Amino acid sequence: MLWLLLGYMFLFIHRPFEIWPVLGEFRIERIYMLGTLLIVAGSPRKRFLPNRQHFALLGFALAVFLCWMASPWGAHGEQVVEDFFKILVFYVLLTLVVHDEKNLRLLLMGFLGIMFLYMTHSLVEYVNGRHVFRMGIARLIGVDITMGDPNAFGASIVYALPFIIPFWTDPQSKRWRRFLAGYVALSIVCVGLTGSRSAFVGLMLAGLLMIWHSQWRWRLAVVAIVVAPLLWATLPETLQTRFETIVNPDVGPKNAKSSAEGRIEGLMNGLKLWTEYPVSGCGPGAWRKATGSLIESHNLYGQLLGEMGTLGIVTFAAILVGFWMNLRWIRKAYERHPEWGHDFLYRVANSVGLGVLLLLFLGNFGHNLFRYSWYWYAGFLIITRYCVQQRLYRQALVDELETFSEVEEPVLAT
Repeated sequence: MLWLLLGYMFLFIHRPFEIWPVLGEFRIERIYMLGTLLIVAGSPRKRFLPNRQHFALLGFALAVFLCWMASPWGAHGEQVVEDFFKILVFYVLLTLVVHDEKNLRLLLMGFLGIMFLYMTHSLVEYVNGRHVFRMGIARLIGVDITMGDPNAFGASIVYALPFIIPFWTDPQSKRWRRFLAGYVALSIVCVGLTGSRSAFVGLMLAGLLMIWHSQWRWRLAVVAIVVAPLLWATLPETLQTRFETIVNPDVGPKNAKSSAEGRIEGLMNGLKLWTEYPVSGCGPGAWRKATGSLIESHNLYGQLLGEMGTLGIVTFAAILVGFWMNLRWIRKAYERHPEWGHDFLYRVANSVGLGVLLLLFLGNFGHNLFRYSWYWYAGFLIITRYCVQQRLYRQALVDELETFSEVEEPVLAT
């Protein structure tokens, strides 16, 4: 069943039915998901993983539905809501099918492999002339339509980067290490060619945090200091100017400066919509209609306030609390058992935490409220906690057996 999930991951991320429209006519994504649901429903190996974060995630899903139903522009949010509930269904399947460390490892390896293929295909298309010309530069885009925008594509790359950490620190073959090194290099190249300033800043933040949490932090810091200027020099002058506008807006075109100011405007518009629709907002996907804007909010917090109101604020905050509680529980479990060391499960949990931090940070520059990453990463973390719980349970059984044998030995001797 794990391979069925990986197949859907591929369809969801790479989206071949958007690349080759003839495939879209057959609705292969829906057919595939329906088949997967039937197989999982009939499988005796599925297992429910108890976790309080389920309630937060389902509560947010209920809030999405209620806000959509209450929206004066519900018709404009149909596609957003439909795509969101597809993510919810996959999250449920994820937590039913994967419940051990081996399958979690395979799942994350598959996720990185799919992202590598997605980036490679997009880069090949860029080299062959497929791009968008925006803000005065030719920008790399994803091969799909849904998440192919330069900013969204760059963000997807940044959000996935933390998941190389659990594998890099694990003993692996040289071939696997080379793949991971190539994955990082490809990610840097793709983010650079997108011309996305938010993804560029997110990439730097991710790199700094990954270096800081590494046991080789000082060596990696020296390497980064040496390599960074070389990477900068390889960028075309147009892209260098584009990224320079992050600290000096005057060096770029006027529309680059107005684009940055649009993020603040998105937050302000969100606050305004919240005052007009305090309970349920204007509704998911109704931003343009409600504000009269030609573009989306480009701000997570403005999007949350404006599209979902107080219902969204409360339930989204519950999701964040759920992440924090699970991360805290796992960290405390490892503190009580230092003999475990910082192994694969520990680093997966840290990777999820870093991924959520990046989602929140880049949310200042992008409307990522309904992005799949929130639910997928929650699923990864819930599975990780369950694996740690099972390890504690097995260790408790072993300790109990050892205690029992110590008590019985004197009796047998007598």
